[in-house]
Amino acid sequence: MTAEHLSSLHARSATVPRTARDVVFVDGVRTPFGKAGPKGIYAETRADDLIIKCLRELVRRHPSLPPERIGEVALAATTQLGDQGLTLGRTASLLAGLPTSVPGYSIDRMCAGAMTAVTNVAGSIALGAVDVALAGGVEHMGRHPMGEGVDPNPRILSERLVDESALSMGMTAENLHDRFPQLTKERADAYAAASQEKYAKALADGKIQQDLVSVAIRGGLESQAGPGWGLATADEPPRPGTTLEALAALKTPFRVRGRVTAGNSAGLNDGATAAIIAAEEVAHELGLPVGMRLVSYSFAGVEPEVMGFGPIPATEKALALAGLSIDQIGLFELNEAFAVQVLALLDHYGIADDDPRVNPWGGAIAIGHPLASSGVRLMTQLSHHFAEHPEVRYGLTSMCVGLGMGGTVIWENPHHEEYGK
Repeated sequence: MTAEHLSSLHARSATVPRTARDVVFVDGVRTPFGKAGPKGIYAETRADDLIIKCLRELVRRHPSLPPERIGEVALAATTQLGDQGLTLGRTASLLAGLPTSVPGYSIDRMCAGAMTAVTNVAGSIALGAVDVALAGGVEHMGRHPMGEGVDPNPRILSERLVDESALSMGMTAENLHDRFPQLTKERADAYAAASQEKYAKALADGKIQQDLVSVAIRGGLESQAGPGWGLATADEPPRPGTTLEALAALKTPFRVRGRVTAGNSAGLNDGATAAIIAAEEVAHELGLPVGMRLVSYSFAGVEPEVMGFGPIPATEKALALAGLSIDQIGLFELNEAFAVQVLALLDHYGIADDDPRVNPWGGAIAIGHPLASSGVRLMTQLSHHFAEHPEVRYGLTSMCVGLGMGGTVIWENPHHEEYGK
């Protein structure tokens, strides 16, 4: 690059505003999460109808937000086929009744789809291209199993770019157990039982219901006799009263005498989430609540064979960008795709398995993990934790991502006395 070219670039950049706007999480909602399959609550419900319900609810809850001020709708789905396809961010916004002037698009980063939707629109907001956006995700694993319709290039295996186990998320969790022998099945089972217990307590205390959007469903519920219509109002996956003895007796489907079971992993689930993301100055202008401020984020790649290790380098990068240490993080919302994946991050940072800062209301092992939707669930819960704990200044949301990635977002609590300083 010549000196003249550099001079020209500098001259042009001088006319562009250089101050990025602060981006905040306003509010998030989700449908109850269901079990995937013909007996699940959403077996007869379309995927796009789940996310449409979330978009409508956000607009209903915040009447001070003029729909025409929404500058983008970014929605994620891992399997973008059928009722999860056709540029979902656009079609769902139209079906939700948003103005035709509101654009939208679709995203796929597997489990981190909704997380990526949030970070993508945050960039647009920070640069001033958008003032307010809706971001979220949906996954109907009963209608669209992970990997449906894909055609992986055979070279990825034939040229040994990855081991065959990288294409099975359960096998990558077994590989993580292999790499860190101290992460035993007993520890994974104990962590899983605690997740179920924490969720049950949070539900009894009324903590979970505030996020949920009821969904009319066809086919009724197990508690209702015969076909017809029902109303999904609660998460279907939790297994209250789970014991270590019951978990120890479960089969290990991915490996003979393995360590990963249906009890210490998230299940196959259906559900949707959505959130309002805005410039902080615009949130104040419109009278929208500020749940938390985005501080930094990072996505990182790791060996696909140990996909669950991904949150560790992603967290290290996000902390470095924020100029923070792990000791300054007072609350953690970690996606529990597999217990071993959470335990790997906790061990790396010297955090106890039962640290009360981690997933205070339980996690995906109890609640469920409808792949592309889960990132916003983590954020919504962290926002509620912040409101209850003004003494905590920083928190993070993090998750592993299929094919060897991790994502972490660090947030600041607006209720803390030093917020924004």
